[in-house]
Amino acid sequence: MDTLQLLFNAVTVVFIAATMFAAGLGATLPALRAVFANVLLLVLVLVANLVAIPLLGWGVAALFGLPSAAFVALLLIASSPGGPFGAKLGMVQNGDVVAGAAMQVLLAAIGSITFGPTVNLILQAADVGGGVALDVPVLMLTVVVLQLVPFAVGLIVRHYAPATALAWHPVAATTSNVTFLIVLAGMLVGNWRDVVALIGSLSLLAGFVFSALAFALGTALATGPPARRTTMGGVAAVRNAGPALAAVGLAFGNAPPILGALAAVLLSGLSAAIPIAAVLSRRRAPPPHEDP
Repeated sequence: MDTLQLLFNAVTVVFIAATMFAAGLGATLPALRAVFANVLLLVLVLVANLVAIPLLGWGVAALFGLPSAAFVALLLIASSPGGPFGAKLGMVQNGDVVAGAAMQVLLAAIGSITFGPTVNLILQAADVGGGVALDVPVLMLTVVVLQLVPFAVGLIVRHYAPATALAWHPVAATTSNVTFLIVLAGMLVGNWRDVVALIGSLSLLAGFVFSALAFALGTALATGPPARRTTMGGVAAVRNAGPALAAVGLAFGNAPPILGALAAVLLSGLSAAIPIAAVLSRRRAPPPHEDP
């Protein structure tokens, strides 16, 4: 059991680092500067993802009266912006892919710093988690090392050796996707009793509703043409599993009920966000092809 836990932790670390390394390889300084230049969009997206959506997660968890493990899992997910699949939803819906990718990377970078304090405040205010308080400095250091450092390395490679970055990006992205599936499967299989127990509760529905409302909120708190606004909605709806997994390991000892609830919330959230993006894609022509 200890060996399996160590293996799960190792794959989780690879998933987090590979995801951010791939994000750095796929980002460009002009794209990031363009995000910063649109001050109103930047402020609205930051407010939506760092303030409004964590509060939305708290509200949905309270409204559905979730059990403690699912309550904590939803709060962790809601407080962690910048999920890499958010940028992919921009592609699915034929949206503003460049803006979506740049904003996802920016949110992941900022979220790695804000995640710990945000979760700590909400856990204490909501009085859930058995009185557990996150060790914010340790969590911030862990997330920064696993997210910001790989992203910075990827961004440096992209800036100074673009051909190398383009060659490495598919490998890094594939590693991220495969390890994410392994982590998700491990969470489900390793904690299947806790996942099954959630079927009789409202936890799966709460995750679905949260993701759909986050999509709507992210779209509302954005500027520009509809394609850009709904792309921001997709970025808001898909949260970053990396910091949440790190928090479960550091603060909750990889408790099976919380890991199972986390997997269930992630899956139910994707089951809401993907169909929304698919419906939007039917109303839009694919963006014109741009040669690299």
